[in-house]
Parts: sequence; C-alpha cells; structure tokens
Amino acid sequence: MDYTTPRPDLYDVPYTATEFHGMPYRQLGASGLRASVIGLGTWKFGYPHTGDGARVDERTAFAIFDRAVELGVTFWDTANRYNAGSGNSERLIGRWFRANPDQRRNIVLATKLYGGMDGATPNHSGLSRGNIRDALHASLSRLQLDYVDLLYFHRFDPTVPIEESLETIEDLVREGLIRYFAVSNFTKDQLASYLEVQRSLSRRCRPVAVQNKYDPLGREPEPYVGVLEFCAAHDIAFVPYSPLAGGLLTTRYLDPAKAGAGDRLVDEGTLQSVATPERLAAVRRLVKLAESWDMAVNQLALAYLLTLPGMGPQIPSSSTVAQLESNAAAGRIVLTEEQVREVEAALAPTT
Repeated sequence: MDYTTPRPDLYDVPYTATEFHGMPYRQLGASGLRASVIGLGTWKFGYPHTGDGARVDERTAFAIFDRAVELGVTFWDTANRYNAGSGNSERLIGRWFRANPDQRRNIVLATKLYGGMDGATPNHSGLSRGNIRDALHASLSRLQLDYVDLLYFHRFDPTVPIEESLETIEDLVREGLIRYFAVSNFTKDQLASYLEVQRSLSRRCRPVAVQNKYDPLGREPEPYVGVLEFCAAHDIAFVPYSPLAGGLLTTRYLDPAKAGAGDRLVDEGTLQSVATPERLAAVRRLVKLAESWDMAVNQLALAYLLTLPGMGPQIPSSSTVAQLESNAAAGRIVLTEEQVREVEAALAPTT
C-alpha cells in the first residue's frame, strides 16, 4: 500500500483560520472569498527598460512578492493594461508564479479587463462576449495560470447589453477560468443596474467587490460619490485604489519643494493639483496623531480606512520591500472609537 509521508511543516495546520502569517483576512462582500486586509497593488510593476513606464523592475518585484507572502500580504491586484497597455505587470507576476508554483493557492489574484489589448480593432476592447473571453485568455497566458481568483470589469461599457457581459461571466465561472467577479470605476447607478440584471441570472455573476478611487483626504471623487455607502448597504466590498493619495499620505511630500524626479507625484505631473495647502495641512495633523500613537502616517491612514462601513481590503502599491513592510503593519492596527474620531477631526477642513 502506498502511504503519503506527512509533512512536518503541515503538522500544526489549524482546522480553520482567520489570518495568515499574522495578517487578518476579511471576506469580500457576501462571497466566501477571503482576502488579506492589506494587499498589494502592482500598477507600476513591469520592465522599465522596455519603456513601459513601470517603476518597479523584476528583481525588486520578486523581492517584494517573496516578502509579501512572509507578511501575509496575499491579495494582489493587477490589470491587463497596466504600464502603457504592455501587459507587463501580469507578465511579471506570471514569471514569479512559474518560479513559485507552490504559492498559487496562497495568493488571491485579481486582474481587470476592458481597455484595448492584444489588437487594435473595435472588437479588442469593451465588455462584449468576445472581448471578455479573448482578453481573459490573454491575461491567463501572461500570468501563466489556468484561473484567476477575481476578475474586474475595469469600467462600465454603455455600448454592450449588461445581460451579455454578465452571462459571459456566468460561463467563465462555470468553466473554472475565474472564481469571483467584480467591477471598477463604476458609479452608484451603474452598479445598481448590474445588480438589477444579475438578480435574473445567478449569484455567479454578482459583483463581490468594487474598486474605485478613494483616500482619506479626497474621499470619493465625482462622479463616484455614494458608491462606498451603496457597497455597505448591499454587502459588496469596496476596494480603494490609491488609498494613500498617490503617496501624499506619507512624509515624502510634507515639503513639496524637496520633491523631485523619482517621486511619483512629480513624475506624473500631479504634485500641485494633489498636494494642495489644505491637504498638506491635514497630512501634518495626521502625522502628529500617528507619532503620538507610535505609528507611521501611512499606517494610520490605512488602518482608518479599514474602519469605514463597506470598506474591503486595501491595495497600496510598494516600490520597495521597506514600503511593503510599513504598509503591512497597518493590517494589525485596531483603532479605538476615540482614535477614529480624532482622525476624522484631523481630516475635517479648518475654517
């Protein structure tokens, strides 16, 4: 008889778990999928030498990925069009998975589709049945995977019947190519229209998450105001992108005159529009609070976001292992009600 030899590293596996390597997890909306409360955005992971606009190369990215697993930061977010439509963020992740196949089930991987990829005809973008299927297969090829945990529609498509898009998602879930579905850059009305159509189909195509822009300083920009409240009311996880306001919620930009090439807001040409005097004043107030509570301001910002009703995991990007470690520490911070009130007072506009 062939017996399997027990693995010593699995002797103490818990019957169930709510965390991994010390990182708490929370469910994505009403689904059974759990994700680390601090995840990792990979928008600028790629191959800078190719001119794709990436800021994090393969060597650095692999070091970040390796450390992320050690820290329990296992909710990774990418998209097919990241880095000038090159697909290089997905491609880089795929190479890491090829080198670390035993880590696949530890990682909750999300990607997105909508924008033109893998061709230039009108049928190479949007949310038609054909493009959804073709774009997903292209992503899976770059990722070197046979499924993704979470697939986002990167934006709403007014030119395609919602039924066509959602029926395609149903098919992909049944085929095992995706496990859960989500949307990004949707307004409250667009999200409501998806839920209305979904009710006549099945739960396979019910969005479990919405990824929109949100940070403590700017909150929800127009026209997306109200989506977080909608998510809280309908048991959908709100996953904010750029939760640290492009790096403004760190100490890097406290003196804008010292910012220069290599700083994200400078390189993107958004420093003046983002780092307004009012926002910088709020950041300084938050820095004082964070220091008094023995934490960094980015950690305070992420921990605060996790207290908001409807809020799901955070996916800040990291360009160094040190940044990853600092962001990850926020997942273990539990703010008191009084601390939350003090944060909100610090964020409130002054007269």
